[in-house]
Order: sequence, then C-alpha cells, then structure tokens
Amino acid sequence: MEYTTEMKNRLKRVEGQVRGVQKMMNEDKDCKDVVYQLSAARSAIDRAMAYIVAENLEECIREQMENGGDTSQYVQEAIELLGKSR
Repeated sequence: MEYTTEMKNRLKRVEGQVRGVQKMMNEDKDCKDVVYQLSAARSAIDRAMAYIVAENLEECIREQMENGGDTSQYVQEAIELLGKSR
C-alpha cells in the first residue's frame, strides 16, 4: 500500500496536537484543558487509522475482484484491525 500525502498530513496534525499538549503542560495549564486536547489527539489518531484501513481495504477488494477472488477475508481483517485499535 502506498501511503498518501493526505495520510501523512493527518499524522503531522496529530504530532502538532501532541506538541501543543506538551506546551500546555509546561505552561501548567488547567488539567481539563490538557485532557480535552489529549482527547482530540486520540480522536484524530482514530480517524487517521480508520482512513488508512479503509483505503487499504478498498485497494485489496478492488485487486481481489479483478482476479475473481473472495473479498470477505479482507473485510474481516479490516474489522479485526479496527477492533484491536480500541
């Protein structure tokens, strides 16, 4: 699978969010604000992971259909990957 610029940019944004949280901690910001930003970063990671899995699943299914194969295995693997991420 080729990782697109969009995928990489999603992670760069998460990286920026985490740096922001570290800065907030260094500045002794309120706990609620820090936790809120950590939650936002975690949510962004979850969305990035789901996007990558979905793109990969689409690619695998397309290839498998072109070759006349069974696609159910790929769907199950994608579900398991997303389940493990929780």
